[in-house]
Amino acid sequence: MSESRLREEICRYGRSLFERGLTPGSSGNISLRLDDGGWLVTPTNASLGFLDPGRISRLDGRGNLVSGDKPTKEIPLHTALYESRGSARAIVHLHSTHAVALTMLPEIDPRAALPPMTPYYLMRAGETALVPYYRPGDPAVADAIRGLAGKYSSVLLANHGPVVAGDSLEAAVFATEELEETAKLYLLLRNLNPRYLSPDQVTDLAKTFGLDLPSLHDHEGHDHG
Repeated sequence: MSESRLREEICRYGRSLFERGLTPGSSGNISLRLDDGGWLVTPTNASLGFLDPGRISRLDGRGNLVSGDKPTKEIPLHTALYESRGSARAIVHLHSTHAVALTMLPEIDPRAALPPMTPYYLMRAGETALVPYYRPGDPAVADAIRGLAGKYSSVLLANHGPVVAGDSLEAAVFATEELEETAKLYLLLRNLNPRYLSPDQVTDLAKTFGLDLPSLHDHEGHDHG
């Protein structure tokens, strides 16, 4: 796909996310990694609902601005996820309400922020890590994401929001939406003793759809230990 088409795709998906209330005001950002190693990324203080394809920031492989407006201050977290997830071609970061609310609950497991509630959560978002709170734009968030060693394509930033990588922009957007809906389900069912997918059902999904889930690797390690 040409760069001009990719710019239009960022604007189209950004508008869709904004119009459905998934990231308010000028919050959230989207990036795409290009074949030459550079990136397209949404500008700082830009609403995802009103992006101009010609003003999207174009960065080179070292993160230097080549053209367009000044990029989002969240560049460190995008950089860290691209570096640790070699298959990532696009990243979506939102301030979606239910996903942010989930990060504030005391019982959340940092290695599995959500239980296996639905097959499509696992198929699209995989499992989700939770990293501690950092000030927006703080380079330390990059170290926290690198510390996950590329095991997760979806990460929640405490009191902030989700960061989700995909092998295409469409995949990253769909995974982010699935994460938000699953967080909403969790909040609706919290303390009601809901029935989650069983370990056997999760294993069956992973085998059938080729899912690389961190928890399955953890179980393998325990089995051999």
